[in-house]
Amino acid sequence: MLTFNQAFLELQTRVIAYALLLTDEYPSIERNKNIEVEFPEIKGGKSLNRWLPLVKWFLSSPLILVGLVYSVIALGMTFIAWIMTSATGNYPKWAGKFVLKTIRFWNRVNGYAFILVSDKYPSFGL
Repeated sequence: MLTFNQAFLELQTRVIAYALLLTDEYPSIERNKNIEVEFPEIKGGKSLNRWLPLVKWFLSSPLILVGLVYSVIALGMTFIAWIMTSATGNYPKWAGKFVLKTIRFWNRVNGYAFILVSDKYPSFGL
């Protein structure tokens, strides 16, 4: 199941990167060496807390609200970057960095709250 979740999150990341103009390569279902999602390894065979998933969904609500704010800003930056790319032919680095950090933030939230690969609470920062 973990392999499926990792492959699905990689595909989701490729689709979002394509939609937010970070790449012009159409996202395929096959794995891509340019976009790779790594899950944390559970050290020493230690298992995760069995009851924490019930709490994680509740604890992730502030992360989701902050993520929505980041996403709105990233969409605005993508629109501005699209205009600048149309005029200059180059995607601005400042916009690309923020959009990439937003995608990473959402991947951390998904890994914590929904895919359940870590008990460590993700940070609010990008």
